[in-house]
Amino acid sequence: MLTPASITRYKIPGDFWGGLASMLVALPASVAFGVTVYSAISPEYTVFGALAGILGAAALGIIAPTFGGTDRLISAPCAPAAAVLAAFAIELVQQGVAASSIVLLLTVLGMLTGVIQMFIGFMGAGKLIKYIPYTVVSGYMSGVGLIIIGSQIPRFVGAAPGVTWWRSLLAPQAWDTRSLVVGMTTVLVALLAPKITKAVPSTILGILAGLLAYLGLANSDASMLTLDNNPLVLGALNATSEGYIQTIMGRWQEIGELKLNQVATLTSGALTLAVLLSIDTLKTCVVIDQKNRTRHEPNRELLAQGLANMTASGLGGIPGAGTMGATMVNLSSGAQTRVSGIVEGMLTLVAGLLLGAYIAWIPVATLAGILIVVGWRMIDLEPMHFLESGATVFDFAVVFVVVGVALMVGLIAASASGVALSILLFVREQVGGSVVRRKTFVNQRSSTWCRPEAEMRLIAEKGDKAIIFELQGSLFFGTTYELYAQLEPEIKARDYVVLDMRWVQAVDMTAAHMLNLVRDTLRDRGATLMLSHVREQLPNGRNLVSFLTQTGLMGEGSGVRVFKTLEEAIEWIEDQLVGNVVQASAEEVPLRLAEMDLFQGRKDDTLADLEAMLQLRTVKAGEPVYRLGDTQRELYLIRRGTVRIMAPISGSRQSHHIASFGRGDFFGGLAFLDDGVRSDSAIASTDIDLFVLSLEQFNQLAEGHKKLALILMTAISRTLAQRLRHADGERTLLHV
Repeated sequence: MLTPASITRYKIPGDFWGGLASMLVALPASVAFGVTVYSAISPEYTVFGALAGILGAAALGIIAPTFGGTDRLISAPCAPAAAVLAAFAIELVQQGVAASSIVLLLTVLGMLTGVIQMFIGFMGAGKLIKYIPYTVVSGYMSGVGLIIIGSQIPRFVGAAPGVTWWRSLLAPQAWDTRSLVVGMTTVLVALLAPKITKAVPSTILGILAGLLAYLGLANSDASMLTLDNNPLVLGALNATSEGYIQTIMGRWQEIGELKLNQVATLTSGALTLAVLLSIDTLKTCVVIDQKNRTRHEPNRELLAQGLANMTASGLGGIPGAGTMGATMVNLSSGAQTRVSGIVEGMLTLVAGLLLGAYIAWIPVATLAGILIVVGWRMIDLEPMHFLESGATVFDFAVVFVVVGVALMVGLIAASASGVALSILLFVREQVGGSVVRRKTFVNQRSSTWCRPEAEMRLIAEKGDKAIIFELQGSLFFGTTYELYAQLEPEIKARDYVVLDMRWVQAVDMTAAHMLNLVRDTLRDRGATLMLSHVREQLPNGRNLVSFLTQTGLMGEGSGVRVFKTLEEAIEWIEDQLVGNVVQASAEEVPLRLAEMDLFQGRKDDTLADLEAMLQLRTVKAGEPVYRLGDTQRELYLIRRGTVRIMAPISGSRQSHHIASFGRGDFFGGLAFLDDGVRSDSAIASTDIDLFVLSLEQFNQLAEGHKKLALILMTAISRTLAQRLRHADGERTLLHV
């Protein structure tokens, strides 16, 4: 038996090794992301970028798992954060903003991002992020991947600072062969390593390969063995110097002097970044849930991530999210709890303090190569399959537009354009699809009430006076005209119009107003509008009953009849068509055998002999005549009252109402004929009087009164055939 102490001993080693392995993956990538952001300001800020990456990884690693609720999640600086911040820094540089001011604004942007994430979590909106369209996320991530690749090309080829990626590619004479060799070695090893071994993360192997390539080249170039004025390596970090602390303190003083309108200009960028980092985090949490059969708390996780990003930015680091790569390494290395994330953050801080001298020797081309690999892996090629079908070409267009806008305008505009296009496509799809699922007449359908043959003939003749529209999807301003176009000719010709709302997902005010017009038009003609399956709770959360009541379509004096199910509505119409007056069972006179439609045209003396052989039985309302699985072989003819037949559907244990039988009908014939167990239950709806014939009595009847037995079986067979023919007709109609 596991004791708390033994469980602790079991988890601690796994959490330590998981934290160590994930730190080895997260730290180099975090340094690379930091360098990407700060080198966009100026080459002199590259060292600050490496330090910002380390501090961001440490703060995120310690704070996020401490306050979060997802076990084994690793949080660190990530590609979306680097892309957004780098694009922001480049834009400010082009505007001529001073480098120190850009660093200050980056800090405020990161902190504001954390505040927005905390607000999203506090308001309980974490679950809403999953509704962002896949096409937008795919296009955005691909755009970020391409931006990262483009930003690293100058460093990869060793071009001069400030040169754009396309100019770097078009001027091979300006390439530094040393950077190109180191970068190519890094990329090749990082891409090919996973195909050879998964024991060591490919990021680590790529960095080691880049370092070895750099040292190999340094054997023939002594200038590569010094840190001073060496553009090929990061350079000294000076993480513990007073200069860095003074810089952070000075930055905080400057933040206090910012005006409200200056902070407000950062809001849109912070909102975009907060949503992206939240998506990245929650997507990773979903993967953890799938692998470990757990369930994360999205709002709690966003509160923790927001606090971590706010702290990381305040300390001079860069924000981030729950990252997939480091988290998967953490899982595969034996991590068990959130402690593994804290271990990763603490080891990152220790590594930054103790290994700063070694990190300083990491080649810039190596970090560029690692980020190029990261950017390549972020590109989602799945949307290319959208071009294979005309039904998904427009979805590909959304992805293409998002990527294009991200590259040519900016990431904020890309996300806005993607969401806008997705909304337009959704409206187009809703408008293009029919909201009428099926249109039938009452003589093509039937209620659960099994009626006598004469009544069925009458319903078949008059059934086209009542039409049924089964509606589906969203009834809103985009589909209202199409629905009215189908209703208009029918409301001028039918006495009863049934709108079945079972498959309706949403109803807006425009659709409700149109339905009021339909109701008024029918009422002026003396016709009736009927609604069925009006649910209290639609998928969008709206109470449809309250909404239609408030809009005047339903409620007292509206003139609209509302039924729980479509079968009940059809049953009511059938009663109107046959002119039946529902009579209380207590007032009904029990029928004799000769009075039943089943035996019309038979001689009274013959039927009198049959009636003498039948048992008389009375069953109180609510009591069973028989139940599912019973083995008695009896046929029941109803003299007075009604019976409901209940049976499970599609393997469900819950019984559903499938038929009703009234005065003059019979039931129980299947088990009587095939000698099987009961496949349904018969429950008395009212007090009922029955004629009962057991199988044993019938066998005796067949031996002594063959003509009586033939009369009975002929009558039963004819009625069952009629029921079967009608059921086959309905089934064929419903499958059209």
